[in-house]
Amino acid sequence: MADIRILTEAELRRLIALDPDTVDVIEAGFRALAEGGVVMPPVLSMAIEAHHGEVDVKTAYVPGFAGFALKVSPGFFDNPKIGLPSLNGLMILLSAQTGLVQAVFLDNGYLTDLRTAAAGAVAARHLAPATVETAGVIGTGVQARLQLQAAHLVRPFQRALVWGRDAQKAAACAKDIAAATGADVTVAPDIATLMAQSQLVVTTTPATTPLITAEMLHPRLHITAMGADQAGKTEITPHALQAAGLYVCDRVSQCALMGELRGAHALGLMADTPPELGQIIAGQLPGRHEPAQITICDLTGTGVQDTAIACHVAQKLAQSGDAGTVISA
Repeated sequence: MADIRILTEAELRRLIALDPDTVDVIEAGFRALAEGGVVMPPVLSMAIEAHHGEVDVKTAYVPGFAGFALKVSPGFFDNPKIGLPSLNGLMILLSAQTGLVQAVFLDNGYLTDLRTAAAGAVAARHLAPATVETAGVIGTGVQARLQLQAAHLVRPFQRALVWGRDAQKAAACAKDIAAATGADVTVAPDIATLMAQSQLVVTTTPATTPLITAEMLHPRLHITAMGADQAGKTEITPHALQAAGLYVCDRVSQCALMGELRGAHALGLMADTPPELGQIIAGQLPGRHEPAQITICDLTGTGVQDTAIACHVAQKLAQSGDAGTVISA
């Protein structure tokens, strides 16, 4: 049996970061999803209501990638009350040729955070206006920080706005984003103000009632919605999806079950099949066709992204040679 390499979160943080290479790797995964041959089963999702928890399992085989990832992502949201993080998890990398386990990444969600943020950058690269003066983020957690850091890689804005329910958390988030991007970042008094002044907005909350209404939309606006990844979550009113000039999914089948598209279908809206981000990347369907267009991208997170980031780590490992701990299976 082949050796298995095990890496901790600390080792992974030294090996890989949110940078243009990581964005390009995730973009390649989206493109592969559109070009065919990808095997990606539906997300295995289990709610553990008795303990305010949920567990998602994602995977995908991608032609041309040497391996495939099996990602387990638990979220137990009462954990902070007992001094534990709410999110953790791991990825297992297996050979796409033999199925043998090659590596185990004990990342505690770090790789998921990276690939999710990189997916936001890919959406901005292909759908946001060519010039973004002001970016906005709704939410104050890890993804709020990473999403704007990632967006800045492809749309280097000079100003950003943050909105959160907790003003102190919003201020801390704004400070961190300013340090990461060099932009002038301030806290918005409300969502309507943030929306009105931004050309690129990212939503990063676990909201179950819409935060963005159709009346908040305006020309030269792009929204990346990544908070709705479970049935019942929603950040954008369905009428805003219909009002946008272009609504795009990462995977239509997933967005219809757990993304913003679910709410639209429940109201009988958005009957036509929307385009997927990979189709736009691959040139199969048009993206933003004029500066004034309003665009929305619905990101629920795909197994392709997990396989892409895990294989990216494997390439970094091949270059570094000695990271992690090797065990014999």
